[in-house]
Amino acid sequence: MVQKREEYFRLMDQGVSSREACRIILVNRRTGKRWRNGRAASGKNPAAPPVRRPIPADKPSRYLREADRLHIADRLREKASIRTIGAELGRSPSTISREIRRNGMPLRGDTSKWAYRPWAAQRRADARRPRPKPGKIGQCPELRDFIQDHLQRRWSPEQICHALRARFPDRPEMHVTHETIYQALYVQGRGEFRRELARSLRTGRTMRRSHRQSYKRQPRMSKDMVMISDRPAEATDRAIPGHWEGDLIIGKAHNSAIGTLVERSSRFVALVHLPAGRRPSEMRDALIETVGTLPAQLRRSLTWDQGSEMAMHKQFSVATDMPVFFCDPGSPWQRGSNENTNGLLRQYFPKGTDLARYSRQELDEVAAELNSRPRKTLGWESPAERLANLLTPTS
Repeated sequence: MVQKREEYFRLMDQGVSSREACRIILVNRRTGKRWRNGRAASGKNPAAPPVRRPIPADKPSRYLREADRLHIADRLREKASIRTIGAELGRSPSTISREIRRNGMPLRGDTSKWAYRPWAAQRRADARRPRPKPGKIGQCPELRDFIQDHLQRRWSPEQICHALRARFPDRPEMHVTHETIYQALYVQGRGEFRRELARSLRTGRTMRRSHRQSYKRQPRMSKDMVMISDRPAEATDRAIPGHWEGDLIIGKAHNSAIGTLVERSSRFVALVHLPAGRRPSEMRDALIETVGTLPAQLRRSLTWDQGSEMAMHKQFSVATDMPVFFCDPGSPWQRGSNENTNGLLRQYFPKGTDLARYSRQELDEVAAELNSRPRKTLGWESPAERLANLLTPTS
């Protein structure tokens, strides 16, 4: 069977299909597939890793081979330098240095001296190679519990990673990247997290998906609009607080909505209660009520898309002394902070939900939770902290 495996991989290297290679060497197609991909555990059959393809001696290998390790050991005994050994093997000096450091061992009876034994080094390398390996999160219960707790509090993986480094600065075993958390959530078979925890992510998905083209927007209103190009420069550079971005998140069957307002300098969120609908008159009245609770220095401008719900923006501006500017058609990036916030809000108000059932108090609680969450774009300050600092006069 060993000869058949070698012949199978030789045929595959020549461009022969797996079906044809199996036919030539007289094995079942499933056998060839198992050689290439391994086998998952099922019933009484244990899992089996993929078969390691034989590498011809004259063919370059990504990994160091037994002959390479023998050469390293011989040249080390001859006092050759790391760079010289690397040049002779066609490898980077760092590859040779790392190999000696990882697979060497202290001498028995004199731990101050280091020895490199090629056969033991080969066994160590072979033992490390099998996949999948246990993840860092799965090996540390304290780390796993910390991440699970914050995922349940709707923190993003990147926020969790920053919090770990801030809370455990001298414990590298408690430091992970956000990609490590995503892998633990998305990759099946690792077992670091319960499957339902993936639904705590902003997307609510349990597997990764490629970006899809956004849907075309509905026709826009075009009466008495002042475009974003006429907005003051102080709003564009986010230097002065009080300039807001606004939009709607739509509920089930497009029959309900919640207004969202985001302050550009601090990313502070205010939610607009629309229990009766989003007709222009209802939108105007709800915005006037929400904006009326803000201090005068926080009512400088409002940027909206060209949705028909803002048809009475002139009346809103007269009542609040707050001008409204409109984005260009199909340009959601001109309200980037608001678009990002709407994505965060979908954790609390999933698509397909009747948004009219939420009370004013429930909206305020969601806004308060978002405003107390640290944000990367604010240097890991929360929006509430940043807004308070911006409004505090400096002596």
